[in-house]
Amino acid sequence: MDKYLIVGLGNPGSEYEMTRHNTGFMVLDAFAKASNIVFEDKRYGFIAETSLKGRKVFLLKPTTYMNLSGNAVRYWLNKENIDQSRLLVISDEVALPLGQFRLKASGSNGGHNGLGHIQQLIGQDYARLRMGIGNDFPHGMQVNWVLGKYNDEELKILQPSIDLSVEIIKSFVLAGIDITMNQYNKLGKGKKTET
Repeated sequence: MDKYLIVGLGNPGSEYEMTRHNTGFMVLDAFAKASNIVFEDKRYGFIAETSLKGRKVFLLKPTTYMNLSGNAVRYWLNKENIDQSRLLVISDEVALPLGQFRLKASGSNGGHNGLGHIQQLIGQDYARLRMGIGNDFPHGMQVNWVLGKYNDEELKILQPSIDLSVEIIKSFVLAGIDITMNQYNKLGKGKKTET
């Protein structure tokens, strides 16, 4: 049976819930809810399992804290013998406006600590879904921004992208990265505002 590992990046603990840096966790929570599955506390992370048309899907929310996310990713890839081409990592992205997203087959970590640590341990060759959180912060205040909580207005903007992300995960598992990028990246750019 083909196996897939879907990783949402974030920090464990109630103080980090609903923060921008935990957007990856929020996507996996939405997927788990839609799939009627629950997370269990296992080694290096919370794990939920489901299957899609005969493919086994593992959802992983690392409990290593963001900067050591690679430990959890590498452990679960090895433990379940999952090919790296079947790994999708979901993270927050300050370079994209809130509500936009971009799916890529590989690439640099873009300065993201979680992606950076994964890259150190397994290289750049894995799919990632970057969820825009905007960058409306003064110079030098990025940490406060990413660890800040979403307000209700922001959550309204973000929710459609989270809903779409659930579909993106399914498409990644069933159709592969290329078809999924072609289908969804145009939706992730958001509407251009008239100036």
